[in-house]
Amino acid sequence: MADRVTVIGWDGSPLTAAARSALSAATLVAGAAHHLALPEVPRAAERIRLGSVDLAARRIAGHRGTAVVLADGDPGFFGVVRTLRAPEHGLEVEVVPAVSSVAAAFARAGMPWDDARVVVAHQRTLRRAVNVCRAHPKVAVLTSPGAGPAELALLLEGVHRTFVICEELGTDREQVTVLTSDKAADHVWRDPNVVIVIGGTAGAPPGGWLMGQETPAVRGWALPPEDPAHGGSGEDRTLRAAQLARLGPRVGDLVWDIGCGGGALSVEAARFGAAVIAVDADPEACARTEAAARRHGVQLQAVRGRAPHVLERLPEPDVVRIGGGGVPVVTACTDRRPERIVAHASTRDEAEAVGAALAEGGYDVECALLQSVGLDPDDWSERDRTVVFLLSGRRIDRAP
Repeated sequence: MADRVTVIGWDGSPLTAAARSALSAATLVAGAAHHLALPEVPRAAERIRLGSVDLAARRIAGHRGTAVVLADGDPGFFGVVRTLRAPEHGLEVEVVPAVSSVAAAFARAGMPWDDARVVVAHQRTLRRAVNVCRAHPKVAVLTSPGAGPAELALLLEGVHRTFVICEELGTDREQVTVLTSDKAADHVWRDPNVVIVIGGTAGAPPGGWLMGQETPAVRGWALPPEDPAHGGSGEDRTLRAAQLARLGPRVGDLVWDIGCGGGALSVEAARFGAAVIAVDADPEACARTEAAARRHGVQLQAVRGRAPHVLERLPEPDVVRIGGGGVPVVTACTDRRPERIVAHASTRDEAEAVGAALAEGGYDVECALLQSVGLDPDDWSERDRTVVFLLSGRRIDRAP
């Protein structure tokens, strides 16, 4: 095992005395091509081109001598330190930090970033990163080849955002470009780059105490409907609470709320940090949903159209709530293979049909009969009563 392993962050600035000292004693140096070209790298040191950090860690673990790993930005922030310290490698490291590429990008843009979400976009995580950009007004995306500004823009189709694209920060080729998301796919961008994605209707707080997201202004969930005139079984608080509990919307998810009505469930899902597409054939329902989102300071996209046809052009969902449309809509949703689907029915016959459609689509089905009775605490008289069948499906992932 290497006698000493030092990880040095590099942000384009001159190396610190500690970094120069570590490099001068190194017998093995790992880094990208531009790191290995630095004049401070000893000529006699073994050099490893840093592609796979796991492979480099195994080489370092078997090296007898002093090793240095060079990495862009702060190596402890979504960087190589986590991999090097993994139990399978057994490496203890010293870290010489630098300004992270995210901090540098926001500095170039002249913006605060304590209220920003930070995500990493690889090809396997790109869709979830895009969902965070849909759901939050300020997101920094650490990109990678095949999951860069153009790919982000293509998956954000229909959602207007401003991109601040920072290419090759800290080098002579550094460039910062500001443009709308619909234009980003028209360009070829240099790696590495950081994309700051800004936009939407949710206002940023004047000053916070929690990085990345303020706690909701209104405590709790399954909130009372703001406009009882547009209520109904789909807006019932008890049903909504049960639907949300079974859906489990979370950051990185995309929720479809089909038949959004007044937008109560759409807003609640967005308050959990998920991206939401609210669908309704009624333009007034879409307008009410957008207004509710503005009142609660959350982001969502309202799409007017009749399911199941309108669903064909929507991006892939993680979880789906079906507020109406019956078996044809259920079948269209199971074809898209979301992780979870919830629906409700007013009669047993309707519930059996929906349950059968979920099962035939490859879902494990649960059904419950919910009865909610609102009481007046003054005299304990009954205010209202709701009886509804709740159906939920969990996707069955069969081994190939």
